[in-house]
Amino acid sequence: MNNLSLLPQPRSLKFTTGQHALQPLKYILLDAPEASQLVFSGRLLKDALKDYGEVVYMLSASVGGPSEDFGVVLRQVEDPAIPDQGYRLSIQPDQITVEASSPAGIFYGVATLSQVLKQSGQNLPCLEISDWPDFPARGYMLDISRDKVPTMETLLQLIDKLAAWKYNQLQLYTEHTFAYLNHPVVWSEATPMTGQDILELDRYCKERFIELVPNQNSFGHMNRWLTHMEYAPLAEVTEGFTTPWGFVHGPFTIDPTNPASFDLIRSLFDELLPHFTSRQVNIGCDETFDLGQGRSREEVERIGKYRVYLDFLLKVSKELIGRGYTVQFWGDIVQEEPDVIPLLPQQQLLALDWGYEETHPFDLECSRFKASGIPFYVCPGTSTWCTLGGRTKNAIGNLLNAAEAGLKYGAVGFLNTDWGDRGHWQTLPISYLGIAVGAAYSWALEANRSLDVVEVLNRYAFEDAAGIMGKVAYDLGEVYRLPGLARPNGSQLFWILQYSDEQLTQAQRKSENYTSPDAGGRLVYVEDAVLREAISTIDRILAPLEESRMAGEDAELVKREFTLTAWMMKLACLRALLADNPAKFRAEYTVEIAAMLDEYKQIWLTRNRSGGLKDSLVLLEKLQG
Repeated sequence: MNNLSLLPQPRSLKFTTGQHALQPLKYILLDAPEASQLVFSGRLLKDALKDYGEVVYMLSASVGGPSEDFGVVLRQVEDPAIPDQGYRLSIQPDQITVEASSPAGIFYGVATLSQVLKQSGQNLPCLEISDWPDFPARGYMLDISRDKVPTMETLLQLIDKLAAWKYNQLQLYTEHTFAYLNHPVVWSEATPMTGQDILELDRYCKERFIELVPNQNSFGHMNRWLTHMEYAPLAEVTEGFTTPWGFVHGPFTIDPTNPASFDLIRSLFDELLPHFTSRQVNIGCDETFDLGQGRSREEVERIGKYRVYLDFLLKVSKELIGRGYTVQFWGDIVQEEPDVIPLLPQQQLLALDWGYEETHPFDLECSRFKASGIPFYVCPGTSTWCTLGGRTKNAIGNLLNAAEAGLKYGAVGFLNTDWGDRGHWQTLPISYLGIAVGAAYSWALEANRSLDVVEVLNRYAFEDAAGIMGKVAYDLGEVYRLPGLARPNGSQLFWILQYSDEQLTQAQRKSENYTSPDAGGRLVYVEDAVLREAISTIDRILAPLEESRMAGEDAELVKREFTLTAWMMKLACLRALLADNPAKFRAEYTVEIAAMLDEYKQIWLTRNRSGGLKDSLVLLEKLQG
């Protein structure tokens, strides 16, 4: 077997002569200064040998035993030739060996060996692998605030995937969905993550060499707090404000000039941080669009908007740095005014350079952080939010662009983001493509440039022996590329379902150059022929779904999730086709809409907590009139 499909593909793999035939009743030797640190990796390998090789091995830390008894040796060595988190995997006819300079490296070697076992069974190809990561930190960030808070079961299953694909950092983006004991009014309807949940997740992640980094937005995106009367006096604005895409109602950013704002933020971290073992924290501070439009206007006029922004960012950061934390913050605001970047301290502050289009100027932005000496991550995304079915080409291009620029300018991390804007309508498996590609590019970019995305999705994301599900996911994420459907940071089919009958009718009555001012530039004219083509394309993509043979416990659920996604996409097309007569749309599709909404609720509750479902459904129920 000389065509192994691995995720991520290792940077160096050489096949050698012969095969290794697994023999029963052997041992896995844990050869390390502290063998207990290799026990978890040993157990994972033991399970893989049983599941894929049909042999039962036992763990042993007795290096003095007969060498022929040791079928696999996991050896921690002091070897400067093995980079941090790297490993060497050698499969010889008489023995398999994984060597690394750290327990994490052993874990990653076992992850690769497990994938080899999955494809080879009892007879493994002899080979030599030398492997290590491009980016020291390889993270995945999931939005749990708009509006899905996953169940613990969902999160644990996701963590297992991330670990197997060699991610080593996880963040749960939080605005109001941690159960702060001192602030119950904010999360009372959100079924939030509790302190106990986080303690258990932290332990689970740590076993798998994943750092669970606390994440709490602390400046912008505070609307879930500021809408409550207890916190309303801390809002920058109360009625609304202007953004790059139009006027937005309600409060959003906390007033940085009010001392009570800082007191609130400090109190949040007082409660949140003790639940994590990580010594990093993401304080957010992105998209402070309304800064200077309300209570901070006078101070902004006096010293400038970016100085006001920077002062509050540094005040929060100084508090946390004083507690011994490295502070992560989103870098979009300082990128708007690059002259302030050199004013950032270079110690214990880490910029997160985000952008979600395949053409995002990561090269320029990374060069600025590099020149300033500020350590930084590149932060692309899965391209699934505001899409329904994803954006395959954009996701791959965006992740590649970020990895290239990050390596060029010395980024210390790669954080793959997965947002839930406007109701979090996409189901979790829609994100598997972006998560898998991000895993590959962040581990070893050059070795994974020619990654067969469909193949690795079939094998590792969906475990589909029929080889169907990966192509369904890939192709459904290409529908957005039909003429007129591609939109920045989203798909037109998504926006067709988001806006009112009146707004949609206006857009569909105008020429293709028309943009609805009420929809912030997101809703545009789409030709009827394109909408009909989209329906037939979706039907063609989903046609082989029932022929898939997925092995996972959630196989039937995955089918339902993709069927629901296709259903919503087609309803969007039908709604646009009947935009001139919304009453006719509802009359003809009342039963179908009701059935879709019922399925939406059921599927939501299979992987997620109930909080947030009501808010998400409000955005869909307009289809019923």
